[in-house]
Amino acid sequence: MTFKVLIHYSFHFLFPLFFAKIFFRKKWKEAFIIMLLTMLIDLDHLLASPIFDPNRCSIGYHPLHTIYASIFYLALLFSPSWKLKAVSIGCLWHLSTDYIDCLL
Repeated sequence: MTFKVLIHYSFHFLFPLFFAKIFFRKKWKEAFIIMLLTMLIDLDHLLASPIFDPNRCSIGYHPLHTIYASIFYLALLFSPSWKLKAVSIGCLWHLSTDYIDCLL
């Protein structure tokens, strides 16, 4: 396993747990599951050919990884619903992790 893969997947799985415990103390398990489910935004990779290209940066390429999507995810952060806030944090962190992956 390469350093890049280790960083990418640990950021996708460990940091949401950290965020859930910090921001959603009483409902951290539910928040963690919601944040893990935000990885479903990667379904937009199915629209690309090839579906997976290790040299392609997903930020700006896939529809759910664009600036417009990130603005929507950011707007969810201001929702009164803690669940939508968890979705927002999960999606924004997902995009951050993918961006870090692009830099590596």
